[in-house]
Amino acid sequence: MSDNIILCGVGGQGTVLASKLLAAAAMAKGLPVKTAETIGMAQRGGSVFSHVRIGEGVDSPLIGRGRAGIIIAFEPAEAVRQLPYLRAGGTVVVSSKPIIPVSATIGGPTYDLDAIMAYLRAHVENLIVVDADAAAADLGSSKCLNVVLLGAAVRSGVLSLTSDDLRAAIIARLPDRFHELNFRALAYSA
Repeated sequence: MSDNIILCGVGGQGTVLASKLLAAAAMAKGLPVKTAETIGMAQRGGSVFSHVRIGEGVDSPLIGRGRAGIIIAFEPAEAVRQLPYLRAGGTVVVSSKPIIPVSATIGGPTYDLDAIMAYLRAHVENLIVVDADAAAADLGSSKCLNVVLLGAAVRSGVLSLTSDDLRAAIIARLPDRFHELNFRALAYSA
């Protein structure tokens, strides 16, 4: 049995760091891990997604369509973009905060958050929506949304990792000055 996890968002949201924390937590438990990232135009707010596969029998870092057990989405439209990879009965943990693409602000297609969220509710059996604005206000920072979403994913029960596993990865991978904020983010539940 393996965990097939897709993380997605836009550049600057911490998607790649979140995938590295998952991989570090799994390796510390002695579990085999494979990862792959596509960052494209991430530095300009473009799509970023990572595939993280944890467990025995994982030969490829890429997750096939319909094979992801969980999608951790830092942005609602990116969650919709990755839905073809979710297996039947899979879980989506998604931030409620949209990142409006530049194209929508200069006359391109509009960004309809209500329609996007309605689509997710209609097509995802196990949907966990995280209020990113409330989390940022409660924690005093929006920079730890990635760890808030990881905490929600762990609490969903879909992953083989625990909060303690991720806490150890935070200690191992992040500077000391960020530990306490990220520990609070990991435990955050609205």
